[in-house]
Amino acid sequence: MSSSNRTGRRPEVLAIAAATVTVVLWASAFVSIRSAGEAYSPGALALGRLLSGTLVLGVIWAVRRGGIPPRAAWPGIAVSGVLWFGLYMVALNWGEQLVDAGTAALVVNVGPLLMALLGGWLLKEGLPPRLLAGMAVSFAGAAIVGLSMSGGGDASLLGVALCLVAALTYATGVVVQKPALRHASPLQVTTFGCAIGAAACLPFAGQLVDEAARAPLSATLNMVYLGVFPTALAFTTWAYALARTTAGKMGATTYAVPAIVVLMSWLLLDEVPGWLTLLGGVCCLAGVAVSRSRPRRARDTAPLPAPAGDAEVSGQQPVRREP
Repeated sequence: MSSSNRTGRRPEVLAIAAATVTVVLWASAFVSIRSAGEAYSPGALALGRLLSGTLVLGVIWAVRRGGIPPRAAWPGIAVSGVLWFGLYMVALNWGEQLVDAGTAALVVNVGPLLMALLGGWLLKEGLPPRLLAGMAVSFAGAAIVGLSMSGGGDASLLGVALCLVAALTYATGVVVQKPALRHASPLQVTTFGCAIGAAACLPFAGQLVDEAARAPLSATLNMVYLGVFPTALAFTTWAYALARTTAGKMGATTYAVPAIVVLMSWLLLDEVPGWLTLLGGVCCLAGVAVSRSRPRRARDTAPLPAPAGDAEVSGQQPVRREP
């Protein structure tokens, strides 16, 4: 491979690495949510997580002199902040307390499918056959994993509705975030989106203060972990990768989360998965591989120039484009 080809593939490799970091950290969040959710209510947990994330992101943004996003980026930042950072986290925390894991997996994992459809329609990304086929396989795998680990719980109508709200806000938040990344850096989009999400959750401040006074230290540390790693770090690497690929492909990548959750539960919690759970995890990973693969003809084409967000990798300030 020539040096020019290696240089051209560097943004793609970095995007894959960033997406991998996101998926692993989001998978780890399920273990922490299980602990923190025993001491914190859904709204308080979401607010505590977002405040922790905003604090960490704010420090990084200040040290790196990230600057204020241009006006063209603010609509996407604001909408994704309220929907994805705020409403999504509250709805997901609440919904998973009311439904069994199988129902939650089935409903919430509609999100990536909606993301691909909305991206194809609103962002003109198209719906490649490989993407649709891979997502179908992954969705089936996610449903198998959830059902095999559900323990036979009952699903309430409210719980199903909340999981559906989580799926809708997740998909919509990603689709509106994508255009914002054309004008602002991943750090800017994530920092201000997280801050807006925290502001939207401020009505739960009283609950957070009361519950923090009674919560065990382990639950509070898990809440802080959720804010620092699955939120501050993972949402930034997500934005970095999203700026360099389509919303549909990024959504398909998140189907690796159920498989990684199974592995982490096995290693960290001694929860030995059954054969059906392992089969679902394999389906999830196989579907991700199919959805992110490209025809041989596409592999030989020259890569597109990297977006302005690459300036963050080199330490330079990204170019600001006013509307």
